[in-house]
Amino acid sequence: MIGWRARLGFIVPSINTVVEPEMAKMAPDGVSVHFARARSVKDTEEELIRMAEESPKAARELADAEVDVIAFACTGASFLKGPRYDSYVEGLITSAVNIPAVTTSTAVVQALRACGMKRVVVASPYEEWLNEREKIFLEACGIEVLAMEGLGINDVHISDVHPERVYRLARKVLRPDADGVFISCTDFRTAEILEVLENDTGKPVVSSNQATLWAMLRKLGLRVSIQGFGSLLRNIDGAR
Repeated sequence: MIGWRARLGFIVPSINTVVEPEMAKMAPDGVSVHFARARSVKDTEEELIRMAEESPKAARELADAEVDVIAFACTGASFLKGPRYDSYVEGLITSAVNIPAVTTSTAVVQALRACGMKRVVVASPYEEWLNEREKIFLEACGIEVLAMEGLGINDVHISDVHPERVYRLARKVLRPDADGVFISCTDFRTAEILEVLENDTGKPVVSSNQATLWAMLRKLGLRVSIQGFGSLLRNIDGAR
């Protein structure tokens, strides 16, 4: 049986080419990953809002595969309108299909808290306006942003950024008084560098995709240890 422990469903932006390979790489044995797309071709406010509003259609497609939980796997589209917008998007999904849902933004906040990260630095591919929206969201959730830097990319080329550049961006923005690093965006390649970055900085590192997987497995009550992708995934407590 495919997904004999769990089937995870992901709603991804239509331009995103990173969520699928990273989730396939990080998912534990017996957990399968399945995907539906919602139209979004640029990180503009109009496109991100449209993606969120299209999430019920994508959720219904995933429901056909009998997934156990659905993630709205776009960071920007789930924090765009500030606090509680992530809960609104989750509600759109659960109302459409009656399947538990998480958004990446919700997952990130939960993961940062689980890692004891109250003061963070943020690395992203975003333009400045979207970084500012993210800072507002995080700080409204009780996470202080000490420093933030983006690459000013708003389209399909986010996925072209090599993990080496992401690593260097995270090291550049890091401050000694930060509790850890958050690397934002599900289309930003981070799986290859999470462990290395933690080892080199001595601080916990959370990424959008890593946090999303962590939150989904916890919601299903699975207790697993996933090696090689940062401390967050090494000991998932399975809390519902």
